[in-house]
Amino acid sequence: MTAKKEEVTEREAKLLKLIRSTKFGELKIIIQDQEPIRVEEVKKSIKL
Repeated sequence: MTAKKEEVTEREAKLLKLIRSTKFGELKIIIQDQEPIRVEEVKKSIKL
């Protein structure tokens, strides 16, 4: 069985780079028309 390779778009490449550079945390990825358009990162969380 051979895997079919798909081309990675510029936005997908940026997303992968961002994910790989994130040491820890939580990312929310906004997708529109099958493309990532925005990533939201939680900056501050307060545990009570």
